[in-house]
Amino acid sequence: MKLEICANSYQSAINAQKAGADRIELCSELSVGGITPSYGLLKKISENITIPVHVLIRPRSGDFYYSTIEFEQIKKDIKICKEFGFNGIVSGVLNEDNSIDILRTKELITISKPLSFTFHRAFDCAENPKKSLLEMIDMGIDRVLTSGLEEKAENGIELLIDLQEIAKDNLIILPASGINQKNVHLFKKVGFKEIHSSASKIIKSSSVFFDKTPQTVSDIETIEDILKVIKNA
Repeated sequence: MKLEICANSYQSAINAQKAGADRIELCSELSVGGITPSYGLLKKISENITIPVHVLIRPRSGDFYYSTIEFEQIKKDIKICKEFGFNGIVSGVLNEDNSIDILRTKELITISKPLSFTFHRAFDCAENPKKSLLEMIDMGIDRVLTSGLEEKAENGIELLIDLQEIAKDNLIILPASGINQKNVHLFKKVGFKEIHSSASKIIKSSSVFFDKTPQTVSDIETIEDILKVIKNA
């Protein structure tokens, strides 16, 4: 089983690499579900991180139905990530009714090639996840990041198992949200190939001004504890 760490900063990425994570999903602003990292962060990561990096491409928080201008922004950001030499793209588009926008998502997959393409947690907005999964398979998506339509993956594990059985070897179901050293064994036991975790801790700060959202960083010790469970036969 591989461990992907959702890194929200340069320090989080460095910590993930030091702790032995298999891969990083790079984003910014985890408190709103993640958005596209800045150009400066992408450049710094490309220069200093040697493990595989997949980049979240999401132009803003909120829903996953995008204007023409926002969609052009997504495509441009994907091209920038390709220029930096990253290994994968994490993105996706929905229609206004939260069904999968197949045409636009196909376009993003094509632009991303030869990079790996992960459909992000917009999948968890879908009313018919099994139908959506079949659409993902038809599109040639490499993996789907999902909590099983629940707030935490542990609570959605039955659907996650069903999705894995449908997907077989056609794509990877990547469980995400609330996975830690205390529950990772549940996902290992049922045979998931990969899991996703932020493994984060809160950084105390006395200078919070605009809002009360705490700053977090991926924690080396937490990542190592998760990896111990994964590697324990």
